[in-house]
Amino acid sequence: MFNLLILLAERLGIIMVLAFLLVNTRFFRGLLEKRTLKTQLWLTVIFSLFVVIANLTGVEITNSKEVVTPLIITGLPQSDSIANTRMLVITSASLTGGPYVGLLVGLVGGLHRVIFGGFSDYFYIISSMLIGFLIGVLGDKVKEDKLYPSTPWVVVLSFSAELIQMLFIFAFHGLGLVKLIFVPMVLLNTIGACLFMEILKTYLSNERQLRAVQTKDVLELTNKTLPYFRNGLNFDSALHVCQIIKAYTNFDAVGLTDTENVLAHVGAGSDHHIAGEPVLTDLSKSVIAKGEEKLAFSQKEIGCPVAGCPLKAAIVLPLRVNEKTVGALKFYFKERSKMTVVEENLVNGLALIFSGQLAIGIAEEQTSLLNEAEIKALQVQINPHFFFNAINTIGALMRVDVDKAHEALMQLSAFFRSSLQNGQEKEITLEQEKKHVDAYMSIEKMRFPNKFELVYDVSVPNNTLLPSFCLQIFVENAVRHAFGNKKKDNKIALQIQQVDDNYFEIIAQDNGNGVDPKVLEMIGEKPIRESKGSGTALFNLNQRLQGLYGTKSKLQIKTGSEGTIFKTVIPLNFQEGANE
Repeated sequence: MFNLLILLAERLGIIMVLAFLLVNTRFFRGLLEKRTLKTQLWLTVIFSLFVVIANLTGVEITNSKEVVTPLIITGLPQSDSIANTRMLVITSASLTGGPYVGLLVGLVGGLHRVIFGGFSDYFYIISSMLIGFLIGVLGDKVKEDKLYPSTPWVVVLSFSAELIQMLFIFAFHGLGLVKLIFVPMVLLNTIGACLFMEILKTYLSNERQLRAVQTKDVLELTNKTLPYFRNGLNFDSALHVCQIIKAYTNFDAVGLTDTENVLAHVGAGSDHHIAGEPVLTDLSKSVIAKGEEKLAFSQKEIGCPVAGCPLKAAIVLPLRVNEKTVGALKFYFKERSKMTVVEENLVNGLALIFSGQLAIGIAEEQTSLLNEAEIKALQVQINPHFFFNAINTIGALMRVDVDKAHEALMQLSAFFRSSLQNGQEKEITLEQEKKHVDAYMSIEKMRFPNKFELVYDVSVPNNTLLPSFCLQIFVENAVRHAFGNKKKDNKIALQIQQVDDNYFEIIAQDNGNGVDPKVLEMIGEKPIRESKGSGTALFNLNQRLQGLYGTKSKLQIKTGSEGTIFKTVIPLNFQEGANE
């Protein structure tokens, strides 16, 4: 008996080593988080392999009660028996995956035992299935709110499993074999089941502790990133966010993109993942297009076209605001082995937090910019020059043409009204914006007959949505700054046309004097401090465009001696119920 105990202890060591390696795998631990049909099938497959190994590495006992120790048992005379760790595996499978996993693993273990035993002792199939199902049911009942039963219950259940097995062996083989194997098998399989469950619980406990530590870091990280996300998704905020994430985590590289371009990349691969350049990797493009998380475990799966890229594993998640993907958050490793379920859970949490922060930031920024735009429009209304010039024009017309004076007064009223109404919305229809622009131009034309000509070339419906005051800013900028002292032939053209199924473009062109090259690079990027104007309106508009639609809508400017062209591309959306 003592010799058998030592030999079974050796077999137990083999199973424990395999169990230790199994628990160390990210895939296996991922199966334990939630009991679904898919995870139960995988657990059945894994434990079935273990139960077969337990049968193959058992200790053979002859009919004369002699102990035989082949390296692997490939066949067994009908008169011989096996002492093995099969019950350890079935018990562990039942406690880990539930009664149905235990039942199926018991079926595989019992069937395999019968097959290489010369198709004798069919009771092993029944006993193994019964034990697997019964221990699974009892295990689920006694675990209470915990993921797995406590150690005392594991002892009771694994002992009960072996006791049931011994009753079957006694019924079919008599007391002699039971007396020889009872103590070694009951003792070692009970200890083995407890060890397996303790290994499992220890690793899961360590992961929970690690997550608790990470939660603290995430909260601190969140606090540090919030001020930047509140400024919107741009190159500066993205760079600071990536630097903060890199400092608080173990990732080898962190990146942020919008829907088109890399906004920031910190860490390995920064020599070719460059801010301002188009998104390189197929992985990121897929995440942005589908709005779904993607994992990559090789350089090929990442899909970076640059040879020698050091990034070997990645987790890329979409950043979503109002059910719309606005960018991607990317985490990279130089070694595949570094990526575990802990990192995946961490980045999922970060993506949710950052999406929320970004939504808050975009809402705040757009509200602020819209308020500034409204204030700017109101400033135009109450600007002493604009207001008094309009009133003086109306006063002069009243002496010579009452009808024109009345028309001018109505246009001034329409301009006031549309400014107030449009200032409350982030987006308005093309029809509303055109009415606002037409009211403004009517007043200017009455003040300066034949000085300005505004031409529209529109091929999109009137209910197409665009940022409020968008066209007004282009036209007003041309009126105030483009023509200098030219008294006539000052043309402003607004071309609004569909580019493809998803976008339309606005092109505002004048035939003025062009823009000073020193000023050109600052237009739309920062307020310009000069005597002729601050450039706040164009800066405001450029920020609003990028905040609403991404960097693809950034203002593009071309200028020369023949005039200036402003261009932007905007997603094609329509207001339901509005006139087309």
